[in-house]
Amino acid sequence: QVQLVESGGGLVHTGGSLTLSCAASGSIFSDDAMGWYRQAPGKQRELVATITRSGSTNYADSVKGRFTISRDNAKNTVYLQMNSLKPEDTAVYYCWEMIKMYNYWGQGTQVTVSS
Repeated sequence: QVQLVESGGGLVHTGGSLTLSCAASGSIFSDDAMGWYRQAPGKQRELVATITRSGSTNYADSVKGRFTISRDNAKNTVYLQMNSLKPEDTAVYYCWEMIKMYNYWGQGTQVTVSS
């Protein structure tokens, strides 16, 4: 059973920084990619950033230049460094992992940016 455990969410002021972590476990296969999505109240879940096992990254335009995704393959962990946070970044952030074309999700961690 694949498990994704997120940590690092919280409350921060505009312009502040947070780092999210997500540790994956339970799979006998290596993942194809990991990443982060987010869902704000009343909105659909949207992509934030993804990273393949080899390190290729993809970012939503809204976070380019402010967020950095990275991973530690030895620890099966993905990170999201978020800088220059804005109130519109407020959302529940979900860790995502793709293994053999199956998608897995974490339970989500709340990020709130106060103005």
